[in-house]
Amino acid sequence: MRIAVGADHAGWPLKEPLVAFLMENGWDVEDFGTFGPESVDYPDYAFKVAEAVTRGEADRGLLLCGSGIGMCISANKVPGVRAALAHDVVAARLAREHNDANILTMGARFIAAPLAEEVLRTFLSTEFQGGRHLRRVEKIEAWERHEPGL
Repeated sequence: MRIAVGADHAGWPLKEPLVAFLMENGWDVEDFGTFGPESVDYPDYAFKVAEAVTRGEADRGLLLCGSGIGMCISANKVPGVRAALAHDVVAARLAREHNDANILTMGARFIAAPLAEEVLRTFLSTEFQGGRHLRRVEKIEAWERHEPGL
């Protein structure tokens, strides 16, 4: 599975150990940056990762900023993205099982690397349940195609 990763300057300190964690566990990682603490704009990285996921160049995405909120909002502007902010294992599991989320966002100011690894592992290993949840995801997709009410 290929994972697209991106972070702004606030998320960069957490991105580095998570990229190492992914690679050590056999994941194929495409790191879109940022690569240092210099101030950058989070939407630039959110859009790069989101586009890689929607074009099929990555199976899932990981975005990190200070709170995880800016990345989540930005990524969700790209049609086909279902980004979810999760700072615990239960939220990560439900994002996959119920929402078929394809991008995980986390806030480096709110989660330490060991827990972030577990949240990420859960997100990547959990399957979408389908069933009644599929109907809801299909409604989101219809709205994105400007077909509300389907």
